[in-house]
Amino acid sequence: MRVDLDAARAGVVAQHRLIDSAVDDADLDRPTRLGDWTVAHLVAHLTLGMSAIAKYLTADPAPAPAMDARDWADRCESAGPSVDERASAMADGARPSELRSGLRTARIDAEAALAEAPPSFVVAARFGALRLPDYLATRCVEATVHGLDLAAALGAEPALDRDAVATAVRLLTGVLAERAPGRSVELRVPPYAAVQCVEGPRHTRGTPPNVVETDPVAWLELATGRLAWPEAAAAGRVRASGERADLSSLLPILR
Repeated sequence: MRVDLDAARAGVVAQHRLIDSAVDDADLDRPTRLGDWTVAHLVAHLTLGMSAIAKYLTADPAPAPAMDARDWADRCESAGPSVDERASAMADGARPSELRSGLRTARIDAEAALAEAPPSFVVAARFGALRLPDYLATRCVEATVHGLDLAAALGAEPALDRDAVATAVRLLTGVLAERAPGRSVELRVPPYAAVQCVEGPRHTRGTPPNVVETDPVAWLELATGRLAWPEAAAAGRVRASGERADLSSLLPILR
């Protein structure tokens, strides 16, 4: 997968600014859809993620990439327990003003580091070294999906940046196509992505026999387990035609 570095960089910056703004007047004691987490835990997690950007981009670069953005998706599940522990350690007992200030400082530091990082930089990230564009694509996924989590918790309309959403959608559709290679199903997430996947009869011309179409927000939520396939289909948020067009067994992509 090729990542547009300029779009990914702009998306990370813009989406983090939207999150910072949404948190400014938010009730941090509200529950979220993320298990036992409150908004305070989500803010702590986002702060840690933004802090990591500055940490990685101001450290020495790795000598060579060991993985790409799609490999990152395969390694996320193992991080769950430590993510919960670190977010709880930061959020529990912290005052709302401290959490908001910490998030803003982390965002500003991340922006400064992003502005200085050269395109050839190889990030020595937690799960393995990635080229800068791939690393920023993973940050777009994190920022957009948690932006949706934040909006759901606050009962607000999601505030999403177009570049961040486009990058995240392309990464997650690319992961699906790699995990289920084939040409029998076309997954469309207009206006950002269309991929062919799933083994079976190859489609060469005309309308594919199996088509799945969904909007970007629904795709992000399906791909990350926030939305179940039957619920999405019943609500018309995913439209599937053809005997092979049920992708529920391949979802979620990130756990």
